[in-house]
Amino acid sequence: MRNKCYTLFLAAGIVAAFLAGCRQADRPDFSPVTWVDPRIGTAAHGHVFLGANVPFGAVQAGPNNFVKGWDWCSGYHHSDSILTGFSHTHLSGTGIGDLGDLHLMPYTGSIRLLPGSQEDISQGYASLYAHQGETIRPGYYSADLKSWGVTAELTATERVGFHRYTFPEQDTARIIIDLKMGIGWDQAMATDLRKCGEATWSGYRHSRGWAPDQRFFFGLQLSEEPDEWKHYDRNLQEIKGTDTARTLKAVLTFYPPVSKQILLKAGISPVSEENALANITAEVPHWDFDRTAREAHAKWDRELSAITVKSSDTSDLRTFYTAFYHLMIHPSLFNDAHGDYRGTDKQVYSRPGFQNYSIFSLWDTYRAAHPFFTLTHPGRVSDMVNSMLAVFEQQGSLPVWHLMGNETGTMVGNHAIPVIADAYLKGITGFDAENAFQAMKTTALSDDGDGLKFLIEKGWVAADSTRESVSKGLEYAVDDWAIAAMAKAMGKSDDYAYFAERARNYLLYYDPEVGFFRGKNYDGTWSQPFHPVYTLHEQGNYTEGNAWQYLWMVPHDPEGLITLLGGDEPFTRRLDSLFLVSSELNEGASPDISGLIGQYAHGNEPSHHTAYLYAFAGEQWKTAEKVRFILDHLYHDGPDGLCGNEDCGQMSAWYLFSSLGFYPVNPSNGVYVLGSPLHEEATLHLPNGKDFTVKAHGNSPRNIYIQSARLNGQPYKKSYITHRDILSGGLLELEMGSTPEKSFGKAPGERPRTDPQ
Repeated sequence: MRNKCYTLFLAAGIVAAFLAGCRQADRPDFSPVTWVDPRIGTAAHGHVFLGANVPFGAVQAGPNNFVKGWDWCSGYHHSDSILTGFSHTHLSGTGIGDLGDLHLMPYTGSIRLLPGSQEDISQGYASLYAHQGETIRPGYYSADLKSWGVTAELTATERVGFHRYTFPEQDTARIIIDLKMGIGWDQAMATDLRKCGEATWSGYRHSRGWAPDQRFFFGLQLSEEPDEWKHYDRNLQEIKGTDTARTLKAVLTFYPPVSKQILLKAGISPVSEENALANITAEVPHWDFDRTAREAHAKWDRELSAITVKSSDTSDLRTFYTAFYHLMIHPSLFNDAHGDYRGTDKQVYSRPGFQNYSIFSLWDTYRAAHPFFTLTHPGRVSDMVNSMLAVFEQQGSLPVWHLMGNETGTMVGNHAIPVIADAYLKGITGFDAENAFQAMKTTALSDDGDGLKFLIEKGWVAADSTRESVSKGLEYAVDDWAIAAMAKAMGKSDDYAYFAERARNYLLYYDPEVGFFRGKNYDGTWSQPFHPVYTLHEQGNYTEGNAWQYLWMVPHDPEGLITLLGGDEPFTRRLDSLFLVSSELNEGASPDISGLIGQYAHGNEPSHHTAYLYAFAGEQWKTAEKVRFILDHLYHDGPDGLCGNEDCGQMSAWYLFSSLGFYPVNPSNGVYVLGSPLHEEATLHLPNGKDFTVKAHGNSPRNIYIQSARLNGQPYKKSYITHRDILSGGLLELEMGSTPEKSFGKAPGERPRTDPQ
């Protein structure tokens, strides 16, 4: 059930709203940012970033713990009680740890160059802290460092982290700049720090990790000159003289007798130290910390105000607006204030005419996060597409999982393709459509892609030559459908025919003897052994999943899948069984297979569209039933409120769409399948100036089924709406009830369709 407990860490404004029993709809002064609780998802396996940032900002200034395992991929976990410091880049919700650049820590007393260890911090600069001593809201973070009596506060702009440290009276105050420290796989390879003006430093940190060649530049400005500063090499030996090229760590010291409040601005850049300092000048030319925090807060409020939700359930409001907040952490800006950025080819590109982005977790986010941006941020979608096309020009293929100017190649498929096609098919402009299509086509026809040469030659990805072959083949089919749809819209008949045929190659992986998609060898024989629950660690044919979960991985052709499985009734029975079979997994199964209902795994992305497939077989009420169960049981407003990795916004995007009442099964065709809206009323304030409202009359925890619908006052019998419907503005009214209205969306003409709308 949704967590109805109102824990102590909630902001005072939220608590006041709860105590007053006040409906959001009745508050003319309602500010959506007050409902955001950044702690949601910081426990269990959520892996979300916690700290100070602005929407889509390059800087994520936040606290770090000692990294003790997978659940510290963001650098911070709710279960912890030791802070090692504060860094300026973080990932949110990933399953691999990296970044953590420009690690700073205030402390007192004698010089300490190491943080210590989780077991013993007595000789290090790390500090104990407690959640009661943290204050967290969008754009602001503070913590009481119990070991030092220091209060550390952080806020941010797009490219600058702003710190305020309040030190105790009469103690020697110190700030360590530790360029060795990183998160997860990150390893510092080359570092430098030099003094370049009064109370001003600059430097760089080049590292290797998940991003194989990350180049990070920074500038630092302090509110006053330290009394002393020392720098140290990799052997922790103090460096004498002016040669700072070997600096790995530096300590800035402020001596008593007076108490000190030190302000520090940290600008970052992918291009140069000079640009990092220029970003400070451009974005924070003053020393008013509180002003910057207010401005960051206002930026979040402005973005979150794109959707107005009316609900009597304050837990749902917190979960919704925090999900919207999490959605806008990544992708992140990867350029300087004047536009310069460093490409994947490591060359510098000046003023390209678009805002450059990085951190594209495309295997996750193509499913719902990017489609959500087409409703709320079409201008940013154009910039994101241009960023992907620039990557293509620089590396010869579209990005797969792009991280800080690096191609990581992580996960499967080429899912920049459906993102670009979706933007084009929805009429988003600002990029060269012909160049975009050629980039999509070239990427899909590459013979050195991950199994693509077998797909081109044989029609399937060969299991005896390629790991995770089934997942790759099914995901490539989704991409191929997107190319075909864009080709059709552009009048490219030959390309349409070729890629439409390839999009049906998912059929080649189906073995009717076992009733699942399974690995197929180069010679056409089936890969052995086979078990529907065994995961990639044993078979190697599935990505973070098994045959049960991947049986439904055909979001681009549900009608074809229904036919493959025998028609509406056999398909529905088979889909029912997914949610009813045992949730037991084999030993060593991927930890990403989480949030299980039977073998449905909501904690991992390949399952996200699955509950909505019932509507294609005329059983929309079953979609409503499953979707409301997931909303109620697998999301809540506590620190463990996510049942799996946030994955750069995709877990949140599913919640956002589903709680509004609809979801894009096919991420590129502009069709949204109706589910079960969670809120009494929700309005999208669209960038085109129109409003689209969903009203769920009689909605309640029991009344989860759509009885009937009206669109702009007219009876509406379809179990889906289109992107065009939403952009036109208007009102979708849904009558809700406690028993299924099985006729709703039952007729073939009332069901969702694959063809682009």
